[in-house]
Amino acid sequence: MRLSKKKSFRLKTLGFLCLLALAPAVRSETLDFDQAVQRALSQNPDIIAAGAQIGQAQGAVQQSEGAWLPKVTASVNVTRTNDALNAFGLTLSQRNATFNDFGAAEFTGPASLNVAPHNLNYPDPVNNFNTRLEAIMPLYTGGKIEGYAEQAQANLRAARQGDALARQQVIFDVLRAYEGVHTARAYQNVAKQGRLAAEDYVKTINSLLKGGVVVKSDLLSAQVHLEDVKVQQTQAENAVQQALDQLHLLLGMPLATPLEVAGSVEVRPLEGKLADYQDEALKSNPGLAALRGQLDAAQAAVKVARAGKYPQAGLMARFDTNDPGVGFEANSYTVGGQLSWQLFDGGVTNGAIQRAQGVRDELAAKLSRAENGIAYQVADAWRHADEAQRRAMARELAVSQSEEAQRLVEKRYANGVTTITELLAAQAQLDKARADWVAARYELKVQRANARLATGRLQPDQL
Repeated sequence: MRLSKKKSFRLKTLGFLCLLALAPAVRSETLDFDQAVQRALSQNPDIIAAGAQIGQAQGAVQQSEGAWLPKVTASVNVTRTNDALNAFGLTLSQRNATFNDFGAAEFTGPASLNVAPHNLNYPDPVNNFNTRLEAIMPLYTGGKIEGYAEQAQANLRAARQGDALARQQVIFDVLRAYEGVHTARAYQNVAKQGRLAAEDYVKTINSLLKGGVVVKSDLLSAQVHLEDVKVQQTQAENAVQQALDQLHLLLGMPLATPLEVAGSVEVRPLEGKLADYQDEALKSNPGLAALRGQLDAAQAAVKVARAGKYPQAGLMARFDTNDPGVGFEANSYTVGGQLSWQLFDGGVTNGAIQRAQGVRDELAAKLSRAENGIAYQVADAWRHADEAQRRAMARELAVSQSEEAQRLVEKRYANGVTTITELLAAQAQLDKARADWVAARYELKVQRANARLATGRLQPDQL
């Protein structure tokens, strides 16, 4: 029995829909705060750049440590020449020189002293295979090698502190984005509560209108209020998606990747005295520590520049073999030492010293300014955190007061004592109080985290 084309198409469509229903849904990846931080630290470009700077600094340290060791080179040179001087010298190096190379056959006595020997002046081409092993080691460089080593170590310290600063900044950014999602969802919940209340008002007023208790304008006002609340709910839903998009970008995840956040983070306040945290920030703030490392590196650069005013001394040892063909028959060694002192360079060294000192003085001024400013930053963050805590407490109290006020206005309106305008105004005030409380809780967490960032104590396990 054959099915009609129409029935066959319906069956195929039904089967396809069944397969879609049975297919596993794309699950969102849920990250808690620690996981989000680790994801951001592993993919954030600033962290990657800071790690690269540490690698560069470690390479410079390795270079400076190897500067005191001998430099050993091996080389092979092949030469063919009929230049008189070089040909005779290579023949000597090969231990193959004979009297005939001097033109001895042309010497017939004192009367031939002015005769130019042909073999000496016009030698046959000489082939030479030279193998050389040479070692050079510095003995004294006027402090240049030591300066490079100090500079490399200081730059490494600065790079590590810069990495610590970048990591704490990323943690702060993740906290704001992570809690931003929770805050947006809290706004969404406030908007949902407002819509439910507005819908109830429309239903209630519509019933009262049918009973002749209220006028039609009250119903129209309630309906307009409901539409406004719907717009606010749409805005809240968009804010949730925007917050998730910001977190995607910070974590280095494609926007299309489903993402969910786990529980909210509670940031504890700093306990103790403000002055103690200011002193701690001067010692442990990674930004200040990085500047101090850069200043140390600049001071070492001055030492390197000054090395040009002092003598340079070193040792050399060399082993050579010279043969007409490939081999190691005729060998020789050379050892020696060298002492050089540049007495005049037209002011080049003095200019280098002056430039290095200028860089050092500039960094010293930046460090002084940063140290003076860090105490203010800590105090300002401390005050903002305290202010945010007081604001959150006040907003929570305002919610309770607005809820009670709304309850009383609803009763008055139901008894015909007040107007729809007052009722809707009370509801709007309640919605605002709830939204303000959400904002205050978010600001409290951000300001507490900012205070920890200023002191250099912002780590996930320290919150």
